[in-house]
Amino acid sequence: MIAAGRAHSRRGSYSVAHPDFLIRFWGVRGSIACPGPGTVRYGGNTSCVEVRCGTRLLIFDGGSGLRLLGHELVKSGRPVDVDLFYSHTHFDHIEGLPFFAPCYDAGSTIRIWAGHLKPDLDIEGVLSNMMMAPLFPVPMRIFAAKLEFIDFTAGESLVPHPGIELRTAPLNHPNRATGYRIEFAGKIIAYITDTEHRLGQLDANVMKLIDRADVMIYDSTYTDAEYPAHRHWGHSTWQEGVRLADAARVGTLVIFHHEPEHDDVFMDTIAAEAAKARPGTIIAQEGLVLRP
Repeated sequence: MIAAGRAHSRRGSYSVAHPDFLIRFWGVRGSIACPGPGTVRYGGNTSCVEVRCGTRLLIFDGGSGLRLLGHELVKSGRPVDVDLFYSHTHFDHIEGLPFFAPCYDAGSTIRIWAGHLKPDLDIEGVLSNMMMAPLFPVPMRIFAAKLEFIDFTAGESLVPHPGIELRTAPLNHPNRATGYRIEFAGKIIAYITDTEHRLGQLDANVMKLIDRADVMIYDSTYTDAEYPAHRHWGHSTWQEGVRLADAARVGTLVIFHHEPEHDDVFMDTIAAEAAKARPGTIIAQEGLVLRP
C-alpha cells in the first residue's frame, strides 16, 4: 500500500456547501477537444474530473478541462494542494497540464500519480517530453509549484491522505491504463476510463473496482452498434456500462468520455435510451455536480 442524498447542477457558483464527498466534471470528451455549437450543452473539453474528499482535492485526468478547474482554484486566493491521478498519458488526458494555473504559483503543491508506465517509463519523464521542443514552447521546469511525481503499479492500493483509500486495477487499453475506486466516508466512486470490453465477458478487473459502488463513471465512447467498427481502439460502450453496473449492483452509472462526433442531439438520444435501459443513469456534462 502506498501512502503519501445525490444532487446535481449545471454551471454556476464554484462554492461547495457540503464538501464531504463531491464530484464535479470539467471535461467529459475523449480523443480530442471539440468545442462548437454542436457540443454546447454536454461540453467539448477532454477528460477531467474533480473529487472532493472532505478538505482534500483529488483530480482524475488532466485533459483540456483541467484549464477551467485551475482558473477556479486560483480565484480563491488560497494555496492549492492537490493530487492529480492519471488513468494514462494519451494526449487527450494530459494536454491540460501546461495550462493548469496552479502550476505557475510557488504556493501550490501538486502530487502527480500514474500507474500504467512502470517499468519502462515514469510520469515525470512523459510529461516533460510533452512540453519539450519542438512540441511545446516552454519546458516543464517553468512551473513554480512544488511538484511530486509518484509512479505505482496498477493493482496497488493507495492512501494519498488519511481516510481516503484508492484501489486500482489495470484496464484494457493501448499502452495500458489504470482504473480507480475511491473510498471515503463510507461511500465509493469508481472512475473507469479508457477501457475496451470483450464481447460477452464482464471484465474481472473492472468488476472489482465497481462492486457496489455508489457512482460508476464509465468509458462509454461508442454505442453497441458502433463498436464493431472500432474494435481494438481501446474503448467501450454505454450499453456495456449498463451490463457492468447491473452485475456489480452499482448505484448510479455515469456515461463518460463521449465520442467527439456525438453532438448534443446524439447525446440526447443516448440519454433517453440509457434512462430506459437503466433508470437513473446520468450523462456526464461539463459543470455537472454529484454527491454520492
